[in-house]
Amino acid sequence: MKNSLALCLASLIIMLPVVTNAQVDSASRQPNIVFIFADDLGIGDTGVYGSTIIDTPNIDALAASGVRFTQGYVSHPVCSPSRAGLLTGRYQQRHGWEFNPAGRDRDNGLALDQVTIADKLGERGYATGMIGKWHLGQQEQHHPMSRGFDEYFGVLAGASQFFETLPEGGAYAGTRGAPVNRSAVNAVYRGRERVQVDEYLTDVFTEEAVSFIDRHANEPFFLYLSHTTPHTPLQATKPYLDRYGHVQDMATRVYAAMVSSLDDSVGEVVEKLKEIGQYENTLIALLSDNGCAGYIDNACSNLNFAGFKRYHQEGGIRIPFLLSWPNELPSNKLYDKPVISLDLMSTFTAAAGDRVETEDSVNLLPYIKGERSDDPHEFLFWRAGPTQAIRDQRWKLIKYKLTDFTEADLNDTGRLDPPTGGWATGTPLGLITLLYDLQNDPQESNNVAAQYPDIVQRLEAEHARWNDELPPPDETILPAIRSTLTDVDGKTVQLIF
Repeated sequence: MKNSLALCLASLIIMLPVVTNAQVDSASRQPNIVFIFADDLGIGDTGVYGSTIIDTPNIDALAASGVRFTQGYVSHPVCSPSRAGLLTGRYQQRHGWEFNPAGRDRDNGLALDQVTIADKLGERGYATGMIGKWHLGQQEQHHPMSRGFDEYFGVLAGASQFFETLPEGGAYAGTRGAPVNRSAVNAVYRGRERVQVDEYLTDVFTEEAVSFIDRHANEPFFLYLSHTTPHTPLQATKPYLDRYGHVQDMATRVYAAMVSSLDDSVGEVVEKLKEIGQYENTLIALLSDNGCAGYIDNACSNLNFAGFKRYHQEGGIRIPFLLSWPNELPSNKLYDKPVISLDLMSTFTAAAGDRVETEDSVNLLPYIKGERSDDPHEFLFWRAGPTQAIRDQRWKLIKYKLTDFTEADLNDTGRLDPPTGGWATGTPLGLITLLYDLQNDPQESNNVAAQYPDIVQRLEAEHARWNDELPPPDETILPAIRSTLTDVDGKTVQLIF
């Protein structure tokens, strides 16, 4: 009898599931948060958003596991101000980082009185790590490890070489892409110490991200993986290029290869999360900091949206925007109401159990779970010096500065040389007023301002109300020194960024 009972107990023990420490932690601890930020990735450059050229199976799988936003925006159409808004959950104009620093971040940075997502998650017990592009100041007080991050590995500047010399097996350096040695400005740093990196930079950032996850597997962590790809210089190694041998245009081939390196990175991060038993308990966000750049020989795609990086039309500010959290969010869901990158502050901290509210950031979790059916935002706003933009659920108003500059005034970088002290925000020749019906004309091809003066007036009043809350553009930390020209609705306008 005793032997029979012992055999039964042994059989029962064998049948019981084995529960690992990681699985126990996954069920009880705060969720991990992984934010993957692409640089200049167009909304049309991933399979899930409609690319017919670039294969992105890992990004597509991430979308299938969670929520894809069809109207996801950033708060500025160029890199640094967009990042300043996102990391603080506040329109960057509120704290003075309105324009791209254009190399001046060596002496200036994100205002020191601003609280970052990393600050808030660190207070909640998270291990915080940043890997990749910072672009918000290089001095000690502006360094990521002075702004809430426990660990840092990456590039403090706005861009860097993906490799300094052509690797074995060959590679291609595309538009603005010849390999050169990194300087102290665009070097790679581990913490505050400069390090030499000889491998392809995107792959190195991925290795560092996987290592960070491994080292913090037993505690909640926040990983900000801020890739420099596919920002210029257009550079890719042969293994990535070989995937697109059928693409004849070389700039397009290199750009596609760079996006594939990003997609591989997403896949490796997800695989590591699964390996440690934390995938279901991790909120993953993937965004781009602005639309793709129009100055890379048409190598990228903003679908059929007007404009590119630098523009306040949809191609400059509407971006790929994905959230995945298997434990909490529905899978394969489309969300079609306007949201903005500023919402990550409230969303991430809400997921961590203690939501931070700012005047601009909205917790998106109840909306995408179906717990709320109203709109996250009544209006979204933009400003870059004289440029103004606002949208509600249907209508979008843009005002650009009219100019008598011509293409002959552009320098060899395609920009205007700034006057001493930077670009003034006045508009002596006035502004062009553009109104678009995004519901019926998301490509912004038909300016209907003359047909709907009442809507123009309403949106102007709302933008003025918001603008009255802000310091004037002349009181920014750094004045605007970058500008270019474009034609809109038959007029030449000056884009200041």
